This record gives sequence, structure tokens and C-alpha cells, in this order.
Amino acid sequence: MLSRNLPKELYAHTLEAIDFEKLRDRLVAVLGSAASAFDATAVALEAGAREVHLFARRDRLASEPVIRTRGYPGAYDNYGSLPDALRWHQAIRFRRAGSTPPPDAVARAVKFPNFHLHLSAPWTSAKPFERRLLATTPDGNIAFGFVIAGTGYRVDLAKTPELAAFSDNILLWRDRFSPSADEQDETLSAHPYLGSGHEFLEKAPGRAPYLRNIHVFNPAAFVSFGLPIGDVPSFKRDIPAVIAQISRDLFLDDLASHEARINAPIADDFEPALYAPAVWRTQSVVAAE
Repeated sequence: MLSRNLPKELYAHTLEAIDFEKLRDRLVAVLGSAASAFDATAVALEAGAREVHLFARRDRLASEPVIRTRGYPGAYDNYGSLPDALRWHQAIRFRRAGSTPPPDAVARAVKFPNFHLHLSAPWTSAKPFERRLLATTPDGNIAFGFVIAGTGYRVDLAKTPELAAFSDNILLWRDRFSPSADEQDETLSAHPYLGSGHEFLEKAPGRAPYLRNIHVFNPAAFVSFGLPIGDVPSFKRDIPAVIAQISRDLFLDDLASHEARINAPIADDFEPALYAPAVWRTQSVVAAE
């Protein structure tokens, strides 16, 4: 909606470097209600924005930390080995509960009297209006000087430049698992179905063996591994897993040279002369009374 209808000087996404000083004394809108949206809201307010209005699609802010119940060692360490149906169900639970903003991020924004929260308020249109933009919202038409999209990310391998040429060869969750009618989700089904080292798997075995050398350490690994991969909670488990898989693959790919190295002649650490004086030599012994 924003990129197709507005000039770039009127909007930004939270993935970009935003010059918040230019928002001083301006009426700012923020779309989204998770962590990045609230962080952008607070920084804009702290930079002197006249007002900041945050628009959320839900009728209340997501506050149920679904992922936290998986934090004990058994589930955390072995999540990737769970049956597909269980992993899918957990992903659906998270999607329906929503991504929770940190309480301190909410408090940081709420303390400003010029912060305004709009619930059940998805935008339906946005268009240029004089030197500003005019948004159509459930709360009426509102003119803003700038809008920030804190709308997260989407998993679409075909639109990822470095993967687009061979994305059709990558196994996705929709290729591997068919959920029940009440758990259908096109967004989650587009996530790649990953191997134990976060590596891509082939949709057709033997067609693209190079895929095993591409490892996914970002949110596209969410359905397979049950955490926001790339965020702090995933570091302890998933960085070692990816490193171990890469190490194993490199070792086995060069197995012939490693076998030769393992079987190569090796020099003795010491010569027999080191222990020769202590070697027992048979001789007549007369027992003493």
C-alpha cells in the first residue's frame, strides 16, 4: 500500500536506517504492533515528533508469549526432531497469538502523552495529500507527515535475489506436510523445510545437491525450529548446530585427503633408548632368608 501509492520521502520500513531527527514536530504514523513498531514509535517521540499514532490490526496488543513454554531443555534442544504435525501446530499457535512486544518497549511509548494507540485499525488506503499523506483508517481519514511500517518480514524464496534462480528446487513446508482444514496457513507453508543443520533440502532428490551447502539462520527457519531464528533465544542452540553441520560436510567432502592424512606415517614421540635402562633382564636370583 505504501510503496505503490506514496513517494518515498513519506514512508520508511523499520529495516531501513531512518533519520528520526527529520520527524521533529511532525505528525507520524506507525503500522504494526510488535517490537520494531514500538521501538520506532519511542524513538520518534524521543526525537520530538509532535504526535505518534500506532495502528494495530488486532483488538488488543499481543501479550501471550507462546514460544516461552518451549524454553525448557528437552523441547529447546530437540525441537527440530519433533513430528511435523506438532511443529506445525506450534507455529499456528504462535501466528494466532501474535508476536509480543516487550513490556518495556510498550511502556517506553505509553509514557508520552502525545502517543496514541489505535486498535482494530488496519489502513485501507494511503495517498499523497499536499506535502503529506492521507490515510483511510477505521478511525476516519487522517493526514500524517510520515509513516513508518513496522510490519515485520515475509518468507518468499522466489523474491529473494540470491535464491530466485533455483528457489523452485527448495523443499518447502507445503511440499512436505498437509495440515488439517482448521490449521491451513499460506504464510507458514512458504517456509523452507530444513535439515538438522538448518540446510535447504531438495524438493526432488538429486536435482540440486548443492542446496545442502546453504544454511538458513534467519526467521525463515521458524516453522522447522520453533523460535525466531537469528534472535537471541536461538543463539545457544542453533549457531553450534549450523557450525557442526558445515564442519561435518566439509570434512566428508574431502574424505579422501583426510583418510590419507589419518593413515600417514608419523614419527615416534621417543626412541627405545629412553626406557632401555629399566627393561627387566632374566637372571639367577637367590632368595634371601
